[in-house]
Amino acid sequence: MPKKQRQKLIIVTGSPCVGKTTVTDMLFTRYDNSAFFDGDWAWCVNPFSLNDRRLRNGDKTMSFALSTYLNSDFDYVFFSTVIAVDKTIRENILKDITAKDFSVTSFTLTCSEETLLERHKKRGDKNECSFFWLHLKPLEGDYVIDTDNKSVQQIVDEMKKIIDEE
Repeated sequence: MPKKQRQKLIIVTGSPCVGKTTVTDMLFTRYDNSAFFDGDWAWCVNPFSLNDRRLRNGDKTMSFALSTYLNSDFDYVFFSTVIAVDKTIRENILKDITAKDFSVTSFTLTCSEETLLERHKKRGDKNECSFFWLHLKPLEGDYVIDTDNKSVQQIVDEMKKIIDEE
């Protein structure tokens, strides 16, 4: 009997408006027996403020949701979030996952400032466009995907090739 493949947790991170959710949503549909959790869902609070210390509770929600998917025997679990660009936050989310024996593949999506501004306007975001997240150094081991001048399909194909080769 063939051995079951090891589960894969796929992390997609990068600046707001870089295309994480759009890409991850399309990518996860290319895999059978997969689940998708958008980290933004754990931060749906009103009023929202990055200074609100309770946002770190969202990290626990992320760990719980990812644990639930992995413990439910999905082969692929896709996780899209801005905050996984921070090493300490990513490590804290991962250490609280209760599932065992899964691999992690991480992607950082990036683009030029001009592209980010264009996407920000297109999204209709009323907040000021910040380049803070865009200029953070990707974590060691992340696959960095430049999304400039690429369609969503091209980005998904590039990521899928990496996932399938691992």
